[in-house]
Amino acid sequence: MCPEVRHAAPALRQAPFALRIVQRRSGRAAIIYRRQADAKGRDRLQRIAALSPLAFTAAGGLLRQALEGSGLQTSGRPGAFIPLDADGGARLACFALLAAGLRDGARLSRAADHLRAASGAQAAWWLGLLTQEDGGRALRALRILTEAVK
Repeated sequence: MCPEVRHAAPALRQAPFALRIVQRRSGRAAIIYRRQADAKGRDRLQRIAALSPLAFTAAGGLLRQALEGSGLQTSGRPGAFIPLDADGGARLACFALLAAGLRDGARLSRAADHLRAASGAQAAWWLGLLTQEDGGRALRALRILTEAVK
């Protein structure tokens, strides 16, 4: 086990969000997890959304900001879970949900910049709306507000 993963393990148990970088054929991608209770009431990291390689590239600044907030020095290598604080995790989760299915890199980059400038409270509010059962309208609204779509 590499040293940075060993130091991340205690922080991961307490982190409200986590990020895992994965290598796909088309490039690096990421999966965002949120700590929630499962059906048996156990505290677990549960998958929220994935960033495609295009979205991963477009979210470069947002990813760096979230990783700086975690306090860990990471090389961004695929594999290990990286703990994220509540603000950075909420921003990344919103972006991942927003970016799902979109293919315009310039618009994705603009949306990432908007979310990077958003406060953690705003991101958490949007994440709450997006993860509700009827979150389709909130998703459309956030895409329009962040200029991800026309």
